[in-house]
Amino acid sequence: MRLLIFGPPGAGKGTQAQFISKYYGIPHISTGDLFREHIHNDTPLGKEAKRYSETGDLVPDEVTNEMVRKRLLEKDTAKGFLLDGFPRTPAQAEALERMLPEGTSLQAVLRMIVPEAELLTRLAGRGRQDDELETIRKRLRIYRDTTRPVAEYYREKGVLVEIQGVGPIEEITRRIIDGIEEVTLNKM
Repeated sequence: MRLLIFGPPGAGKGTQAQFISKYYGIPHISTGDLFREHIHNDTPLGKEAKRYSETGDLVPDEVTNEMVRKRLLEKDTAKGFLLDGFPRTPAQAEALERMLPEGTSLQAVLRMIVPEAELLTRLAGRGRQDDELETIRKRLRIYRDTTRPVAEYYREKGVLVEIQGVGPIEEITRRIIDGIEEVTLNKM
């Protein structure tokens, strides 16, 4: 199963990705985790990512794409994966298609929908350095501006599933699994 989950910061992608990854027996690949790993290990890609993330800006495509490309080459992705937070732009979506083995594609793309007021409440409560109110607003603005076209890109491919990301965690997980099953059955 090759899946993608995306949504604004604070939408619960990481939480839901853990459940979905376990449910389907595939690795959860978070670009945030990839960034932190590269930054922690002080790799050249990590140094580049750090410069942007500290100011709340998105890391450039070429840096992000290379991190993801390297990760998708690892053995545990042979039977599938759940990407979390990538792609964020149509250019990244096209790059992802080139990374996938020939004849394969994403089977479902999950877009988490959460009202902005709820996102602000969730993010402000995390206490992370990059979660100051102005930085949060900037990240949400960047998300809206850059990822809206990604949703349309995958809607046109018939794999987009929009998930209401407010409510009990178990209920949101059920919505996601139902959405994945619906879109994959429709493709058969």
